[in-house]
Amino acid sequence: MAKKTESIRVVATNPKAYHDYHIEETYEAGVVLTGSEIKSVRAGKISLREGYVLPRDGELWLMNVHIAPYEPAARDNPDPRRPRKLLLHRHEINRLIGKAQEKGYTIVPLKVYLNARGLAKVEIALAKGKKQYEKRRAIAEREARREIERALKGVE
Repeated sequence: MAKKTESIRVVATNPKAYHDYHIEETYEAGVVLTGSEIKSVRAGKISLREGYVLPRDGELWLMNVHIAPYEPAARDNPDPRRPRKLLLHRHEINRLIGKAQEKGYTIVPLKVYLNARGLAKVEIALAKGKKQYEKRRAIAEREARREIERALKGVE
């Protein structure tokens, strides 16, 4: 029997995370949402720009992620920036909490997507912060690569 390809629809990404952090490990986590929040996520009205993951009481919480209110459910909309619980296996939670307590490590959301079953998933990463000079070097390397590609494109 042929294997069915999994269809994933990316709803939101956090490109600033790749600029500000060295990504060490990534994990897929479920997220606890209300009915109106999932409808808003499916409509693409979510922002991860200032989001982070906070360990609290042996659980991981997605903090400061903005999910816009779903207009047709006006009275049932919760606070757009409320903390949302992340769903992971216990051994993954323990590993992430242990690593996050080490100096320099943090947990950041990279993207939110809908899996084949229509469930919202968050890709989180264990990351180490970049220094300012590393960020400048990365920008300079990227610009140099672009210049080389432009020059090669003109030769052909």
